[in-house]
Amino acid sequence: MATKKKVSSAVKAYRQNVKRRDHNRQLRSRLRSALKSIRTAIDTSDLVAAKAALDATFSLVDKMANKGIIHRNAAGRYKSRLVKRVANKGKAA
Repeated sequence: MATKKKVSSAVKAYRQNVKRRDHNRQLRSRLRSALKSIRTAIDTSDLVAAKAALDATFSLVDKMANKGIIHRNAAGRYKSRLVKRVANKGKAA
């Protein structure tokens, strides 16, 4: 009887892992898309769109760090680099 219990808990753990993996993959994809879109706005010198997307992207990066999808230092690095790129484009324009 004990082996039946272990097998069923392993199956449940597997189901949970699959569900979490899919959810985390969706969140990571959303983050990468947001980062790509803001970088594109910066590269095309569309500063108005870049600054508008900056707040939304910051919020998303912070959420991903809080959920453990990315490390908090990675979140800080992303935000720092985005601000620096927007500032440099602002100086150049």
